[in-house]
Parts: sequence; C-alpha cells; structure tokens
Amino acid sequence: MRGQPAKVLGGRDVRRALNLARCSRHPDRNIAIILLTVKAGLRACEVSRLTWRMVTDSRGRVGTMIELPTQAAKKGSGRRIPMHPTLRDALIALRVDATDGPVIRSERSGAMTAGSIVNWFAQLYDELGLTGCSSHSGRRTFVTQTARLATKAGGSLRDVQLLVGHRSLKTTQGYIDGDEAAQRRLVRLL
Repeated sequence: MRGQPAKVLGGRDVRRALNLARCSRHPDRNIAIILLTVKAGLRACEVSRLTWRMVTDSRGRVGTMIELPTQAAKKGSGRRIPMHPTLRDALIALRVDATDGPVIRSERSGAMTAGSIVNWFAQLYDELGLTGCSSHSGRRTFVTQTARLATKAGGSLRDVQLLVGHRSLKTTQGYIDGDEAAQRRLVRLL
C-alpha cells in the first residue's frame, strides 16, 4: 500500500454500494465485483483475472471455494478461499449467460482489466460520496472483519494471512483497521 491506505468500509457503506450496483446497467456483474473484494478479499487484478473454472466445482456448478491459481494472483500468491454464501449466490445469478472465460466481463464481453475495475470503484465511491475509498477498500474491509472474527472461528491472524495471500504477517497486520470502541472494551476487561 502506497501513501494513505484505502479506507475500510462500514456495513452501511457496503449496503449503499450494493444498492447502487442493483440500480446500475449491469447489476449482477457489479454486485459480484463488490462482493469479490468485500467477501473474498480479492485485489482488483485478481478480480479481473478470475475465470469460471476458478469458482466452479467438478460438475461445472458454482462451488464453495475460489481456487485462485498462482498465475491469477499478485506475486504468485495463489490460494484457496472459502466462498461466502452471499458471494456464491451473486456468482450463480451472474453465470446465467456464461459457462467459461472471465467471470467479470466488460460491455464488449472481454475480461475487464484491473485498471478498469480500479476506475469502476473510483466512480462508485465518488457517486456514494465516500472519500478515501478505492478498489482496495473492499480488501481492507475483508482483512479487518476476518481478523476481528478469527478467534470466534477458532482461527488466528495466520489464517487471515493465508486467505489474502500475504507473504508476511506484518503486511496483513498493516491492513487491519483499529476500533476505538473495542479498545475501550478491552481495557475495561483488565
């Protein structure tokens, strides 16, 4: 992350983004783009490289895992990501017309580029009046939320690190946004 890190989205911000996507020209695609970042922690370049084979099972149906191969991930950080049910539903809705090739297609039917996804998010957050947000905001939101829930699931920050494909735990920790209310509750527990 260069410069100022992208802001983490609150639950209301995500709902507003999804509502705006529902009213867009390509609602199923746009909802999937948002959810791939917020519910799977994918980078813009990974969203653009995602193919149907990476999200389908051996029977060709949308599966329960995203199999992100090394060549589709940044710095060779291929990984398996369990699919959130809301994301799975969005991909099923999007798949009506597609059986192979890129999951996220441009209006001309080719894969959207990473740059076009970055620009798409910039326009979305501008329309919502969210300053400091970028295509990386969904990923930071995913990292922050999974880090906060890791112990409830019997996991740790190492599990979050593996989900997002960071080589260093220090990088993962840099993505996690602090919560002042949680800090106050922690101190009161002492």
